[in-house]
Amino acid sequence: MNKALLDRDVQEFISVNLRIDINALLLKKSVFESVTNKELAEQILAKSKAKTKLPTWFNAENIIYPSKISVEQTSSEVTAKYKSSFISGKNLIDLTGGFGIDDFYFLEVFDNVVHCELNEELSEITQHNFRNLGVDNCDFYSGNGLEFLANSEDQFDWMYLDPSRRSEIKGKVFLMKDCLPNVPENLDFLFEKASNIMMKTSPLVDLSKGLSELNQVKEIHVVAVKNEVKELLWILEKNFDEEVTIKTINLIGEEKQKLAFSLSNERNGDPQYSLPLNYLYEPNSAILKSGGFNQVGIQYGLTKLHQHSHLYTSENLIVFPGRRFSITETLEYHPKSLKKKFSGTKANITIRNFPIKVEELRKSLKIKDGGEVYLFFTTNSENNKIVLVCDRV
Repeated sequence: MNKALLDRDVQEFISVNLRIDINALLLKKSVFESVTNKELAEQILAKSKAKTKLPTWFNAENIIYPSKISVEQTSSEVTAKYKSSFISGKNLIDLTGGFGIDDFYFLEVFDNVVHCELNEELSEITQHNFRNLGVDNCDFYSGNGLEFLANSEDQFDWMYLDPSRRSEIKGKVFLMKDCLPNVPENLDFLFEKASNIMMKTSPLVDLSKGLSELNQVKEIHVVAVKNEVKELLWILEKNFDEEVTIKTINLIGEEKQKLAFSLSNERNGDPQYSLPLNYLYEPNSAILKSGGFNQVGIQYGLTKLHQHSHLYTSENLIVFPGRRFSITETLEYHPKSLKKKFSGTKANITIRNFPIKVEELRKSLKIKDGGEVYLFFTTNSENNKIVLVCDRV
């Protein structure tokens, strides 16, 4: 960590040049003697990325950032706050501390946190920033978190880790056994040190495959921000052998759209079906990722359009964890008549359980993107291809 980055004139240059042409900066003569233009560029890129993702860090003075990639890979403040909302205790150890965003919020609900990080410079940067932000109840260890555990006699209420999803051989990987650290392989050892474990994984991890790799999983949280799934949280409890609960949350500002269900309830659920009624409902991305297609309809008293369409309908408008629409027309899928009706107009197109891609529909029906009209191309309970013309509620 280059401490010269904290010089007042360097910090001012970074703050006032967040929109600078980075390539031009790199080609210029060094702006400062003690800081290279490459270091300036890295700070500018990372701080720019932090503006919306990490506003606490962005708005604080004398913050040093790691590489832009590290900032991109770290949790956002929004998801970090969510993690700290449902666990607490005396102490927590983070085996893959990184930039420390999650730990910053864990420290609000734990007396002490141990931050382990393999990258010595990143550990030093995080330690500096925590001091700068007034945090004094975090211990730092620069090295392998598993080695720290092996040499420690401490017991922890919770353990947190975000295994690295990159492999020199396979590039990006999505099997837990291919990540570092290998949690399935080390799970018995981890439970010797903590009774509760929270593990963050990529949203691309398949839930069923993850459950086949892990045991003692109590909950899986599917976390979305503004309808984009950001991460999966696997909550493990020592000796837990009951049914897994799936919890979905979509964070939109102060709104929290939630749905919880057990795998057996989803599997054995008996949804009701009907033709389109007055209103249409599309579940948020967290629910779609979770596979809770039966439970969302059952819990909200809605009927499904088709077993595989994952669209829902009702006579009366209800509060729902997803998008809501009023249905103005229900049309049969006849390309010629649809082209005559919509050619040259603007519409937002969504397909659900429909054999033709959006791009092909736009091209064949000559529909432009945008506007206030929403067209859902789907299949109804009678297995007929239909188009629902809707207005957003």
